[in-house]
Amino acid sequence: MAYYFDQPSRTFGEYLLVPGYSSSEHMPANVSLKTPLVKYRKGQEECPIEMNIPMISAIMQSVSGDRLAIALARQGGVSFIYGSQSVQNEADMVRRVKAYKKGFVTSDSNLSPEATLADVLELKERTGHSTVAITADGSAHGKLLGIVASRDYRLSRMGMDLKVTEFMTPLDKLITAPETTSLHDCNDIIWENKLNSLPLVDANGNLVYMVFRKDYESHKENVNELLDKNKSYVVGAGINTRDYETRVPALVEAGADVLCIDSSEGFSEWQSRTIGWIREKYGDSVKVGAGNVVDREGFRFLAEAGADFVKIGIGGGSICITRETKGIGRGQATAVIEVAKARDEYFQETGIYVPICSDGGIVHDYHITLALAMGADFVMLGRYFARFDESPTNKVRVNGQYMKEYWGEGSNRARNWQRYDLGGATKLSFEEGVDSYVPYAGPLADGVQTTLYKVKSTMCNCGALTIPELQEKARLTVVSSTSIVEGGSHDVVLKNSTPSYNQG
Repeated sequence: MAYYFDQPSRTFGEYLLVPGYSSSEHMPANVSLKTPLVKYRKGQEECPIEMNIPMISAIMQSVSGDRLAIALARQGGVSFIYGSQSVQNEADMVRRVKAYKKGFVTSDSNLSPEATLADVLELKERTGHSTVAITADGSAHGKLLGIVASRDYRLSRMGMDLKVTEFMTPLDKLITAPETTSLHDCNDIIWENKLNSLPLVDANGNLVYMVFRKDYESHKENVNELLDKNKSYVVGAGINTRDYETRVPALVEAGADVLCIDSSEGFSEWQSRTIGWIREKYGDSVKVGAGNVVDREGFRFLAEAGADFVKIGIGGGSICITRETKGIGRGQATAVIEVAKARDEYFQETGIYVPICSDGGIVHDYHITLALAMGADFVMLGRYFARFDESPTNKVRVNGQYMKEYWGEGSNRARNWQRYDLGGATKLSFEEGVDSYVPYAGPLADGVQTTLYKVKSTMCNCGALTIPELQEKARLTVVSSTSIVEGGSHDVVLKNSTPSYNQG
């Protein structure tokens, strides 16, 4: 007969951390969130890739493009470029992240001289950026003709059909610099001339980069940025179990630091075949994560197959409907707790520490702390990152509120059938994800810093200054439905009735 688990399947929302003793040294400023990304012999060697924060972005079209990868690496985490695109496009995204020069921005707001004021406003609404480069062909690297900034137009006195050439600051009135100018010299030019931006052009007058005044301080503040040995940003990339023989070499050649098999269910021969091929061709030089699993057996299978890290979670994502459509999965908290025990058993047996990632089920910021306390080394987030400026999706107004589009890889929009591949037809037979919106949340840096301050603060309440110490000292309690109600505001009339969005 079928096997029945003794305990119910629980979510993060059913647990709370019980505070422990905290001394005067337990301050958020003293907390380290460093955590291993890939397997290593713990206690005998350094981890080949260690993150400065325990956050990676989901392998999704609506989340992980090259802009978000740069922004997240700047904060100390790793983004996994989505694999549900052509091999060439994914490799190009990886290449752009690795080639990115700190402070030198490829303009994402560009128009041709035929554009109008209406086009400027529409572009500003879409990108959130007020500086628009006018190039001969409207591309990011076309011949620079001028710049349009907010100071160049007055909506009350200008028609929407007015061409940009009528009000832009033309090239002959712009201060530019050669593309070879150092960042230090660029900043000097900006400050000496009281500029907000400085275009860098090549010998033919083509726009290469933009350097912005506002970025000067932010670059000085990025103490956690995650760099490789060549001082380039660390970036990951998603692969599947179908075209890995073509995709993996292209991504490795492009410079991807780590790969991850993107699949809804990882306890399969397909994943062991993929990992085996990578090990045969590259040995241990190419790092590859695998998943997703929800129990001890799934973890052991992938660890023994050679996975560098293992992802946990089936059906817990905000846009995932796998549990509704197929009836498989497990509460995320229960899954993390069991897999963490299996990870520790495997380490005791082999001396190899295989990091585990909690993927899905994060509704509030404190759920990240719970996942870490339960044994996760880091968390993968989709909805959380989809809300920010740097995600690849459009910012739109819905019922008067700014939103960002967000869709699942199993939705009809993404049609990432490879993620759900069971060896049958090469198509998405039914949906396992939805198409949706999430409330817009501004720049990634601001959101991540706020979230991590909450995590650090809670760790201090538990008397822990590192993630391993949190996992050792954490005390967790299951909560009742009434204690969940008690935990929020209750029995009062709120002054501000506008609903708030408590991220996560």
